[in-house]
Amino acid sequence: MESQGKRILIIGGYGQVGSHIARLIRKADRTIEIILAGRNPQNGELLAKELTNAETAYINLEEGFDLNKFRKIDLIISALGDHSNILRETAILNGIACITVSELADQISPTAFLGLHKTIAAPIVFAGHWQAGLLTLVVKQLAAKFSHITTVETAGLYDEKDPVGPLVTDEVTDFVGRALIRQNGNWLLVESKANTRLINLYDGKSAIGHPMGTLDVPSIAAFTDAANIRFDFIVGDSIGSGKGLEASHDLYIEIEGVLLSGEKKKLRTIVSGSRGNSHLTAVGVYLITESILGLNGHSEQKTGGLYLPETIVSEDNIIKRLSEFGINTIEDISSNLRFN
Repeated sequence: MESQGKRILIIGGYGQVGSHIARLIRKADRTIEIILAGRNPQNGELLAKELTNAETAYINLEEGFDLNKFRKIDLIISALGDHSNILRETAILNGIACITVSELADQISPTAFLGLHKTIAAPIVFAGHWQAGLLTLVVKQLAAKFSHITTVETAGLYDEKDPVGPLVTDEVTDFVGRALIRQNGNWLLVESKANTRLINLYDGKSAIGHPMGTLDVPSIAAFTDAANIRFDFIVGDSIGSGKGLEASHDLYIEIEGVLLSGEKKKLRTIVSGSRGNSHLTAVGVYLITESILGLNGHSEQKTGGLYLPETIVSEDNIIKRLSEFGINTIEDISSNLRFN
């Protein structure tokens, strides 16, 4: 097994997102050693016992990060914000694979420039997309139905009944700033509060969307070349809550363009994670981890470099794969368009 003897360090490993990541990795592989790290390692002791072949460690990124305190690490996963960029820089300089999930579009340039100056020996994955890339991966599959795409509008619905950790709390408050969008082929940094849009929800109601500069926007632009792209953050009742169940986290996708058949169409899709925001993010991180380490029969990604979720996760049918994690997709809620 390619993962034999591998060691993974999860920063924030016993928080809402980190604990989900750790459990998914352990379910897939019993041999990987998992280090759950954070400011209060005692809070992760029960989880470490549950996982087996796991331990806790103290790390406070505000105090720095000393790699010498650990034996060989094969993969660093950051489930917390890393405003000093120390984890990615340490990973690049020491040939360690790394996944980070908290950056916005205007925060990745330091790593991109460092990557141009250094030889990168292991995969460094920018996963600051919504749910660590799940939204963009689904858009990529749906985009294959089109010969030409003019508009991709996406959104993530946060249900206030969904329990989330500090990382997600930071994300859901970031929309009040400036956001990167593409409009009529131009890249714009806009004020979120002044550029809202109305989004129709699954139950016929509508909610106000505030644009956020997640990495989904430039990623989707790269493989669709659509002239209009944005991601919005919305607050409302989720599909799960509407059914009287646990709050879900719902992703809304609208793609407008010309299908392979030549028909002009707007394709509307909803992805709903019945276990909420943190679980969806963890699944995104797990799929990247699977590709890096070669879990579940995947080929281990041994080529170093800068990656995005959609350039490292290889799935012929990501929608079908997500269903294995209890993530449901309602496809082709569409309407024919009349163009003037």
